[in-house]
Amino acid sequence: MGKIKTNRGASKRVRVTASGKLKRRHAFKSHIAATKTTKRKRQLRRSNLVAKADRGEWKRLLPYI
Repeated sequence: MGKIKTNRGASKRVRVTASGKLKRRHAFKSHIAATKTTKRKRQLRRSNLVAKADRGEWKRLLPYI
């Protein structure tokens, strides 16, 4: 049986923390920023962890993490 391929798009979007959790960026930050409040844009700067419910799907996309 061959090796499983890592989804390259997914691998560029997350980093693995020391405890094995997946760290990600917030969505809705990259454009149309003029309509968003300063507070909202500031809060979107911070990174976030992938939700527990979504970890299984990410593990399928990234089998060797």
